[in-house]
Amino acid sequence: MKINFLTLFPNYFEIFKQESIIAKAIEKGIIEINIVDIRDFSKNKHKKVDDQIYGGGHGMLLQIEPIDLALKTVGGKKIIMSPQGSVFTQKKARELSNEKEITIIAGRYEGFDERIIDYLIDEEISIGDYVLTGGELPAMIIADSIIRLVKGVIKEESHLNDSFENDLLDYPQYTRPRDYKGMLVPEVLFSGHHKKIEEWKKEKQLEKTKKNRPDILERIKNAK
Repeated sequence: MKINFLTLFPNYFEIFKQESIIAKAIEKGIIEINIVDIRDFSKNKHKKVDDQIYGGGHGMLLQIEPIDLALKTVGGKKIIMSPQGSVFTQKKARELSNEKEITIIAGRYEGFDERIIDYLIDEEISIGDYVLTGGELPAMIIADSIIRLVKGVIKEESHLNDSFENDLLDYPQYTRPRDYKGMLVPEVLFSGHHKKIEEWKKEKQLEKTKKNRPDILERIKNAK
C-alpha cells in the first residue's frame, strides 16, 4: 500500500516514517510513504500557497492551483483532512486499508478553497469535533489506523478484538503481578474455563461501552 501525504510541513512526517511498526512495515515493503510538499507546486516566487478570503473573513485560505498541480503527481483515493468532514471510524479505517494507494491532504490556516473539496478530492474526513492548528496530526492518525490493518503489518489476531471491531469497546486486560497492593486481577481469568472467560469478556465490553460510550449502544439499538 502506498500513502501520499500532501503538506506544507514535510518534517512532521519524518518521525512517523522512522519509528515502531510503521518503520518495520516500510522496511518489509508492505507500506510506502511518499511526502509531497505543496509549496513545490506554487508558481509564486515566494512559494506562497495561501491568499485572502473572497467576501471577507479572518485568516487565509489554501489556494486551489498548487494543490491541483500536486495532486496530478499522485494517485489513489484522495482524502482531505477537515473539521467539516465525516468523522473517521474503525469501519472507515478497514475500508481504506484495502486500497492500493491513498492520498491524504493536510490543511492549514483557515482551510481550503472550497473548489478543492468540490472538484479535486474523493472524501473529506475529520478525526473529531474539535479544531487543531493543522491537518498533519489528523493525517498521521488516520494513516496509522489504516496501516496497522494492512495484511502483514501486525498479526491479524492482534486487532480482531480491538475496540469498535465488533461495535463495542475492548474488554479489560491484565498482566503480572496478579496482586498489586491489594488490586487483584479477576479470578475468572485464571479459571481455565474458556466459555466463562469469553462470557466475562463480553459482559465487560458491554459494561465499558455503557459507561464510556452509551451513544454506541443507542446506535446499535436504533439500527435493529
